[in-house]
Amino acid sequence: MMLIRSLAYNVIFYALMPVIGLIALPYAIVNRDGAQWAIHTFCRITMWLLPVMCGTRVEVRGRVPEGEVIVAAKHQSFLDIVLIANALKRPKFIMKKQLKWAPILGFYAWRMGCYPIDRGKRGQAIQDMVAKVREERRDPGQLVIYPQGTRTQPGAKVPYKIGTGVLYEEFGLDVYPVATNAGLFWGRNKVLRKPGLAVVEFLEPIPGGMERKAFMETLEQRIEQASDTLHDEGLAHLSKPV
Repeated sequence: MMLIRSLAYNVIFYALMPVIGLIALPYAIVNRDGAQWAIHTFCRITMWLLPVMCGTRVEVRGRVPEGEVIVAAKHQSFLDIVLIANALKRPKFIMKKQLKWAPILGFYAWRMGCYPIDRGKRGQAIQDMVAKVREERRDPGQLVIYPQGTRTQPGAKVPYKIGTGVLYEEFGLDVYPVATNAGLFWGRNKVLRKPGLAVVEFLEPIPGGMERKAFMETLEQRIEQASDTLHDEGLAHLSKPV
């Protein structure tokens, strides 16, 4: 039964993208606020449907940042993207370059001010990222970056890449670490949506001005420690009968 409900939810989830995208298209073309409205509307509808159809409740904890900041987030699932995008007023994601060609999603990512990066070029990718972020600062928002560079399995330990440290050092902005356990309930390339409580938690910010190495150590320690705590909490929810 849960698999059938998950399949039905997935159909609605992906069908809503073009529907909302087309409805908001005229507004999004002339104004970036239209793109933000479309993304927030999509997130809110799909977040509301998730516990109704699949029993997967969602929760955002901590102080959600406003203004021009960097959000450095643990990434386990499409679900944590949805929760973060909905929580922030003007999110701008650093994303892999291939996504800019995705139908609907690519257009809205561009209109939101997201930054497509060619991760295969490494050093050049970091230079391009810094240049694009500097250019986009004329329209301030919350810059979202995944310090590990990709989705990770719940409980897995994956090295943190230097890109977040470069942005922190270059722009002197406060960085909000974000922990999650979303991958326990919405796995990578998995159809099944599991009942329980999926959490995204905004942690206390790391103020600008630290030396890069110390910053990266602090960032990793805070995110991993909080994500481990959420992981244990999520496992307890999974073990409860539905």
